[in-house]
Amino acid sequence: MVIIKKEYSALIDKIGNSVKRARENSFNAINQELIRANWEIGKHIVTYEQKGKLKSAYGSELLSILSKDLRRKYGRGFSKSNLYVCRQFYIEYPIFQTVSGKLSWSHHAELINISDIKARNFYINEALSEKWSFREMKRQINSSLYERISISGKIYNEGKRLIDKKHKNFPNELVKDPYIFEFLQLRENILLDEKTLERKLINHLKNFLLELGKGFTFVGHQYKILVDNTHFFVDLVFYHRHLRCFILIELKTKKVTPHDIGQMNFYLNYFNSEENGIDEKEAIGIIIAADKNDTTVKYATGGMSNKIFVSRYQLYLPEQKLLENKIKEMIDLEN
Repeated sequence: MVIIKKEYSALIDKIGNSVKRARENSFNAINQELIRANWEIGKHIVTYEQKGKLKSAYGSELLSILSKDLRRKYGRGFSKSNLYVCRQFYIEYPIFQTVSGKLSWSHHAELINISDIKARNFYINEALSEKWSFREMKRQINSSLYERISISGKIYNEGKRLIDKKHKNFPNELVKDPYIFEFLQLRENILLDEKTLERKLINHLKNFLLELGKGFTFVGHQYKILVDNTHFFVDLVFYHRHLRCFILIELKTKKVTPHDIGQMNFYLNYFNSEENGIDEKEAIGIIIAADKNDTTVKYATGGMSNKIFVSRYQLYLPEQKLLENKIKEMIDLEN
């Protein structure tokens, strides 16, 4: 038998695609049934409580007894905490058709812990849009992504991003303040230089891209440019698929200075003149620093045609209460 290499490779790919599709469909079907089963368990518990007019204290006792009996009869998977989650899941989603079958049960079990409906809907929409795994979604929740983006001046309606049609894909949508680098597992008081920070971010590129947000594609680090026979190096260069432009990132382990902003403006002017293609938009600059002064940034960027943003970074997860208080302060000032 004569095997034609090209046709045989195509055969392998077709079979592989069929197997992959079958596995995905099987997982989706199993996941949908698991979600439905847990929803029904919650419904049965709530219905029983309502008929017996059980108060919360008795309801807790019911879950303890129920857990023991179900485990005795059906085996593992019926802990008191699991039954409580099923109960809460039904209370939050009394109509099963409103539940997304594209998220796993682990996603849903984590999401119902978010009491703010707008925040919860935000994470649902982002998880679906970005195809976050459970771990990725949990990391974004723990890093208070919703609150951080809200502080950056973004507006949401029931958890969905609102973008003015006149300013569609406006770069403000990209920028967070602060950026959270807890995945580097560095101590807060560590003496950190810029080369070390850059190297560690490159070594944790997947987590860094997750923190940057949707649409970022890594181009390179210490990106070399030549101006007037002198070499300059941009810390990090990305390309944004949706905005169709380069995004330059400079890292500063101290407070940002007017000189840093001028340096970024220089890099942007070069990219807009020498690197941009015909259909590409002007490059965007983000300086991520250990600290900043808003007044200094305002005066240093005033009058510049280039889009330059300055944000802080943290090496630890933020306190959600502090972010919530800051949001309230912003709302009070606006009112």
